[in-house]
Amino acid sequence: MSLCPAPRSAARPLAPGSVAVVLGTRPELVKLAPLIHELGPATRLVHTGQHWDEAMSGRFLRDLGLPRPELLTGVGGRPRAGQIAQSLGQLDAAFAEDRPAAVVVQGDTNATLAGALAANAREIPLVHVEAGLRSFDRAMPEEHNRVMVDHVSDLLCAATPDNAANLRAESLDEERIALTGNTVVEVVRRSLPGPGERAGLLARHGLAADGYVLATVHRPENTDTAEALGAVLAELDRIARAGTPVLFPMHPRTRAAVERFALDGLLARLTVTGPVGYADFLGLARHAALLVSDSGGVQEECTVLGRPLLVVRRSTERPEAVEAGFAALVVPGAELGGLARAWLADTPERLARLADTPSPYGDGLASARIAELTARLAHGPAAVPQAARPAGAARPAALLTAELVYSTL
Repeated sequence: MSLCPAPRSAARPLAPGSVAVVLGTRPELVKLAPLIHELGPATRLVHTGQHWDEAMSGRFLRDLGLPRPELLTGVGGRPRAGQIAQSLGQLDAAFAEDRPAAVVVQGDTNATLAGALAANAREIPLVHVEAGLRSFDRAMPEEHNRVMVDHVSDLLCAATPDNAANLRAESLDEERIALTGNTVVEVVRRSLPGPGERAGLLARHGLAADGYVLATVHRPENTDTAEALGAVLAELDRIARAGTPVLFPMHPRTRAAVERFALDGLLARLTVTGPVGYADFLGLARHAALLVSDSGGVQEECTVLGRPLLVVRRSTERPEAVEAGFAALVVPGAELGGLARAWLADTPERLARLADTPSPYGDGLASARIAELTARLAHGPAAVPQAARPAGAARPAALLTAELVYSTL
């Protein structure tokens, strides 16, 4: 299965505000930014508030050149079921009052599932960007979200052939699947600061190119227990003690966990900062000898930047980075530290090899492809190419409540 043909302009322009793009986290803002730009005035940006604070989210909106979103209320800080239920009720009311021609969601967050269910309940055509990701780890809430969203979507925009194969393995109609590539390629290319800005960034942090480790940790599996978080921080501390600087932009969840478990002593040799802007993070990642992270997005970004990554997780829904040689999956503790030291020992050879390895996530035209397919879907089934249209039906049968979905888990 090859990438969709190069995009062409849709036959008819979309009406202003006719495509609702529903999101709720900063990673979604980053990944959907180029698609929002492609859709232009047709975008109706809806933020559920799953991860919202004026300082950080507002900054991302400005940095990425995105319009001010419709912001839902009372979602952030609730447990998973509460976030989905609160978002779903407000989205349903919003779509009833002002029905969009199509709804776009991305990835696997609670906002993604809420947006998908709201669209499905109102029988509004639904586009899932980054469809077909699978970790095959049922302990991950995100795995449940992404599976359910795929099964109620009308257009499944798979980033890689493996993602498309996962969808076919679950008996989803071939006609719904479009291999588009991943928007991360264009996001990184557009957002990466120039050489001069990157040099200034390194100077401000006292770092030398190709001579430091950049680490981020935020997932519950690494922050919910003192044992897991302590094991990660202890290995980062050992790297720093051995003479390689470790820059550690700390997520608020991680900072709270460090304080809760009294692990502050393990931070003494690390260069700890608050969260950094997306462009600054890319600039720092571009010159790191090694990345250590549990982030899903970093697994993709490292392949565009040509940098090695140790993924501190028990499973991954993005095996392409591992298969291409950019990343390795490790558990906290001795395995993390041992592989980090081994990779740092052959930094020049590893970086040279990765510089010649193409990213498995496409050619940088994903957003244009998705925008065109979305426009055709919004104009009605007759306008959608057979390769992206469900066989024999305009859309899948409506799944009316989140309770029905959760009763099947």
